[in-house]
Amino acid sequence: MTQDSNTGDQPPPEPPKRGSMRFQDSNTRPKQPSLAEQRARQQALAQEERDEELARQSDAKAATRRKILIGSGVTVGLVGLVATFYSVAKTENVTAVCTDSNGVVQNDDYCDDTYVTSHGGYHSGGFLFLPIPGGGYNSYRYNYGGSGVIGQHVTGGSYDPPSSRTNVTTKTGKSVQRGGFGISGKSGSTGGTGGSGKSGGS
Repeated sequence: MTQDSNTGDQPPPEPPKRGSMRFQDSNTRPKQPSLAEQRARQQALAQEERDEELARQSDAKAATRRKILIGSGVTVGLVGLVATFYSVAKTENVTAVCTDSNGVVQNDDYCDDTYVTSHGGYHSGGFLFLPIPGGGYNSYRYNYGGSGVIGQHVTGGSYDPPSSRTNVTTKTGKSVQRGGFGISGKSGSTGGTGGSGKSGGS
């Protein structure tokens, strides 16, 4: 026989009650912050504004520095570019003096290709050769930057042709063709076999 768990007149145990929550209605007034809380909030807002202002000033200074550096770089670059342009574009003036194989100054015509070929001469290897009576040839070439009068040994200068940016003229103002020595730079001859090494005089 099964025994009933409810003995006598005792009622069954009540189930446990769950927690309850109270809700504020719309008429409830929020709690006002204390004086200390208001002061702390104002200080926090003021500090935030100061931090933002410092950040703006820092950004402005950085931008100014960048502009100065960029401007300086552009200025230096332009100055260098202009200086390079002028150094490249600058034309130098050099006076050419016609000399014989001994370095004695001669008539400018003896270094002129047109004059030489019209008188039975020729040019080869940067030299111009004029025939002399009795046979043979005298050789002539330009000295660049030297000085002297006809019949005297040239003083100074160089036999190396100057750069293509150089304006070369003779004492009489005749322009010397580029390529050096007053000729077109072509090799070959119109007659003769070579120079005798004698001075032709003027």
